[in-house]
Amino acid sequence: MTPEFQFFPSRTLSWYMAKAFLIRSAAVLAALVIVLQTLDLLGESGDILAYQGNGDAQLWHYVALRLPQIIARFLPFSVLLGTLITLVTLNQNSEVIAMKAGGVSAHQILAPLVIASMGIAVLSFTFNERIVTRATATLNAWQDVNYGPAPKGRGIPTNVWVRDGDDIVHADQATGHGNGVHLTGVTVYDRDGGELRRIFKVASAVAKPGPNGTTAGWTATDVTMFDVVTGTERKFPTYAFGAHVTPDQFTLADISADERSLSDLGSAIDDLSEAGRPTGPLRTGWWHKISGPLSSLLMPLLAGVAAFGLARSGALFVRAVIGMALGFAYFVADNFAVAMGNLGAYPPFLAAWAPFLLFFLIGETVLIRTEE
Repeated sequence: MTPEFQFFPSRTLSWYMAKAFLIRSAAVLAALVIVLQTLDLLGESGDILAYQGNGDAQLWHYVALRLPQIIARFLPFSVLLGTLITLVTLNQNSEVIAMKAGGVSAHQILAPLVIASMGIAVLSFTFNERIVTRATATLNAWQDVNYGPAPKGRGIPTNVWVRDGDDIVHADQATGHGNGVHLTGVTVYDRDGGELRRIFKVASAVAKPGPNGTTAGWTATDVTMFDVVTGTERKFPTYAFGAHVTPDQFTLADISADERSLSDLGSAIDDLSEAGRPTGPLRTGWWHKISGPLSSLLMPLLAGVAAFGLARSGALFVRAVIGMALGFAYFVADNFAVAMGNLGAYPPFLAAWAPFLLFFLIGETVLIRTEE
C-alpha cells in the first residue's frame, strides 16, 4: 500500500509524535492544576477554617475533592496547548517539512495525535463517571453545611426546600424512594397570608400512605412548635403536614447532572418525566457527558494550522495564535450552547453536540485550505 493511502505511514513516526504530544499535554495539565488548585485553596481556606475544629486535615480533604473537578475542566485546555507546543516545535525544527517531503499528508501527520486524543477522551469519560461525579456530590454536600460535619451517604438529597401552599418545608436530608422516603431534620414554616405564624421542628418524618399508592401528607413525632405571635413554645407527640407535598418533591428537588453518572442521571430523568417535571437541563447535561470528553478529539484538528507553512516566513506565531483562538472559541461556544440548553432555548441534543460538529467542520476546512 502506498504511503498516501496509509493512515499511519510510519510506526516509528507515529509513536514519536504521539509520545511528544502526550508528554507535553501532561506537563501543561500538571502546571495548570498546581497553579489553579493553589489559587482555589487560598480562596476557600478561610471558609473551611472558619468552622470550629477544622484544620489541616480538612484543607487536604478539600483538595482531594476539588482536584478531580479541576482536572476534568482543564484537561481539554491542556490537550489544546499540548498540541500547539508539539506542532510548533516540529515546525520550528523543520520536521514537518521532512515529513511532507517523504509524502506524508497533513491528515497523516495529525493522525497519531488524534488517536492519542481518542485515548484521552476515553480516560476522561471514565474519570468523570467514576471519580468526578462522586467528588462533586461529596463536596457540594460538604459546602451545604458550611464545611461542617458532612452528611453520610452519597447522592442523598440534602438541604431541600419545598412549598406547600403558603407554607414552606425544609428538610436537612431525604432518603429512600417513593412512599418510603424518610425525612430528617424537618422544619415547617406555617404561614398565613405570607405572614409567619408558627415554626414546627421535628427530628424525622415519614410519608403517610394514601389511596391507590399515593401519599396523603407526612407524619412526624416528637414535635416542637414555636408560636411567633405569642413567643411561646409547646411540644406535641405527633404532627401532620404537607398534604399536597409528594415524596419526589424532596428526592428529585435538586438533581445536578454534575453529581450523577450517566446511568444514574438517566434514571433520574425518567423519574422526573413520570412525575411531570421539566427535564430539559438534565437532558442537556446527559448528552454533554458524552460530547464533553470528546472535545479532546477536536484539539489536534483545531491546532493543526500551527503545523504547516514555513517557519521562517515569520507567520508561525500568528498561526499558533489562530490555532489557540479556534480552540478557545470552541470552549466559549460549548459553554454558551449548554447555557442555552439549560434555559430551554436550544434542544438538549443540539446544545450538547452543535459546537462539536461545527468546529469539527471548521477544523477540517482550515486544515484543507491551509495545506491540502
